[in-house]
Amino acid sequence: MKIFPNKLGLQQRVLPSYRVPFFDLLAQSCESMSLFAGQARPVEMIASGKTQIAKYVEAKNIHLFSGSLYFCYQRGFIRWLEETNPDALIVEANPRYLSTPPAVKWMHTRGRKVIGWGLGSPSPLRRGAGVRSRFIHQFDAMISYSQRGADEYAALGFPHEKIFVAHNSVSAKPTFNVQRLTLNVQPTLLFVGRLQARKRVDSLLKACAEIESTPRLLIVGDGPERTALESLAKEVYPSAEFIGAKHGAELKPYFEQADLFVLPGTGGLAVQEAMSYGLPVIVAKGDGTQDDLVRDGNGWQIQPEDYNALVSTMKNALSDMARSRKMGEESFRIVSEEINIQKMANVFVDALNAT
Repeated sequence: MKIFPNKLGLQQRVLPSYRVPFFDLLAQSCESMSLFAGQARPVEMIASGKTQIAKYVEAKNIHLFSGSLYFCYQRGFIRWLEETNPDALIVEANPRYLSTPPAVKWMHTRGRKVIGWGLGSPSPLRRGAGVRSRFIHQFDAMISYSQRGADEYAALGFPHEKIFVAHNSVSAKPTFNVQRLTLNVQPTLLFVGRLQARKRVDSLLKACAEIESTPRLLIVGDGPERTALESLAKEVYPSAEFIGAKHGAELKPYFEQADLFVLPGTGGLAVQEAMSYGLPVIVAKGDGTQDDLVRDGNGWQIQPEDYNALVSTMKNALSDMARSRKMGEESFRIVSEEINIQKMANVFVDALNAT
C-alpha cells in the first residue's frame, strides 16, 4: 500500500454508501483523513453511508434551484478546514459547488495544495468552456475518473503532467474466482440496479422477447418503475423474474447463476461487481468510465437509446456461449489486475505525493 505521510482533507457533496470502502481504504494510506460531505436531496434517492476509518464530518448542504440550474453551497466548509487543518485537500471538481473556490483560496493562502477530482469536462468548443477552464485551473492537480475525462481536462489547457487517471471503482480486488465449468441449458441474463426509467429495463424486456433461445431474465432491484415494468413484462416477456432489491452478499447467488450481465441504460455501479464474478457485460455508453472497464475482449458498449443495437448485441453475445465464457475470464482479469479500489487509492496517493 502506498503512503501519504500527512493529513488529508476530502470534500464530497454527498457520501453515498458505495464510496465508503474506497474512502476508508484511502484513509489507511494517510497520517489521518477527514471527510466533509452533506446529504442528498430526497428526490435523488442516494443511500448515505458512514465511514469507519476516515473521520466523517457532516456538511450542511444548501441546494439551490434544480436541473441545469442546480447549485449547492456547503455551509461550514471553512470552519471544517480550520478545525482539521489538512496538509492537502481533494475536492469534487464541479463548478456548481459554490463553496469550493473560497476553500481553495483558504488552502492556497497557507501554501497548501488542492487537487480536483471529477468526471472530466465537455468539449472546449461548447458553451461555458471558459468558465470550466478557469474553474479547473485553480487546482494544483486533477484526478479524473477515466482517460476520456483526463483528455477533456487537457483539452481545456490543464497541464498533462498534473492529470492523474484513477479509474472509477467501487469494488475491491476479487478474493475468489468463480469456476464456470458448465454452460446453462437456458442462458441466463442478469440486470442489477435501481428500477428507474433511465435504466431502460423496458427495452431489455422487449429485447428478450426477440431472442429465439428465450433466455432466463433476472431483474434484481427496486424503484419507482417496478410496477410499470412488471405490467409490461406480463405483456411482452412473462417469464422475467423480478427479484427485488438485494445488497452485498445477497447478490452472490444471482451473479453466480448468470451467463451475461446487461445494463441497457445509464449508470451502472454493478458492472464491476458482475465482472468480478467472471461475466461478460453489455453496457450503455455514458460518462467515459465504461470505456476503460468494458472493452472488445470482455463485453460490448451500445448507445443507451439504440434498441436495435441492444437486440443485435444480445443475440451476438448469446450465439457463442463458449466465447462469452472467455470474455468473462477477461472481465475477471481486468478487475483483478487493473481496476479496483486498491488501484484507485494508489493513484490518489501518487497524485498527493507528486503535488
